Amino acid sequence: MSALHGCFTRVTAIWADAGYAGQLVDWAAATLGLTVQIVRKLAGQVGFQVLHRRWVVERTLSWITRCRRTVRDYERHPAHHAAMVQWAMVIVMTRRLARYHHTGKLQTATHTR
Repeated sequence: MSALHGCFTRVTAIWADAGYAGQLVDWAAATLGLTVQIVRKLAGQVGFQVLHRRWVVERTLSWITRCRRTVRDYERHPAHHAAMVQWAMVIVMTRRLARYHHTGKLQTATHTR
C-alpha cells in the first residue's frame, strides 16, 4: 500500500477482501491516509453471489492468469513475479489501445483469444 500511495497519490479509497480486515485498516488510515473498505459476504449467504466491487478483482486476476508464466509460481523471486504481472497488464492495455486506435472508439473484444 505504501508503494501504491507513493506512485498514485490521488488514490484515497481501497476495497479489500475480508482477509485484510484488522490492523491493516487502522495502519492505512493512520499512516497513509487511505480508506480501506472491507467487502464482506452478505449475512446468511449460501453459495456464490457477486459482491459489490469484488468482480473487478476477479476479472483482473483472470486477465493476469491468461499469461502462462503467471498461472503458477515459476519465478524464484517475488520481484520477478511482479514483473510478469506488470507485463501481463501491459499486454492487456496495449490490446485495448490497439482496438481503440484502429476504430477510433473503445470496443469490447468479440473473441477470447
